[in-house]
Amino acid sequence: MASLQEQLLKAGLTTKQKARQANTDKRKKNKQKRSGAKVETSIEEQVKDNVNAAKLEKQQKDQALNAAKQQALAEKEANLRIKQILEHHQITGIEGETVYNYTFENKVKKLYVDDKTLQALTNGRLAVCGLEQQVYVVTRETADKVAELAPSVILVKNDRVEEQMDEDDPYAEFQIPDDLMW
Repeated sequence: MASLQEQLLKAGLTTKQKARQANTDKRKKNKQKRSGAKVETSIEEQVKDNVNAAKLEKQQKDQALNAAKQQALAEKEANLRIKQILEHHQITGIEGETVYNYTFENKVKKLYVDDKTLQALTNGRLAVCGLEQQVYVVTRETADKVAELAPSVILVKNDRVEEQMDEDDPYAEFQIPDDLMW
């Protein structure tokens, strides 16, 4: 019975040169096995290594994408929470004729408020917050809570001013009106 190699030669599926090369490769492998030397990685092992490397790379890309999606979801959730807090704690009925100027997205905006609200805004009892092109007037405590989540939402939050009287001030008994418009 003829060997597989001879059958392939007769059928014309291979050439004598390829058959000789296969025999020499086979002899080299056998010799290396007998001598205990490490056998060169075969094509199959190289393919397996390439496949494993590709799987590892794909897994790392998937993890990076997943982390990015999780971060985007967390940011969206935080924005929704902030919006809910602002809408729930928004102070209404503050419209008036007095203009209060503030900056929102690098533009000076006007808010028409009544005198009581203006006084509360300047003293720091109220704050102005802005989210998604909408402005909210909220209490200082609400603004502090929102500032913990996203400080960029706070547009105006004045520090509370405690007026200290100077003992030697000769004009201490004369009050300066805060509602004086120039």
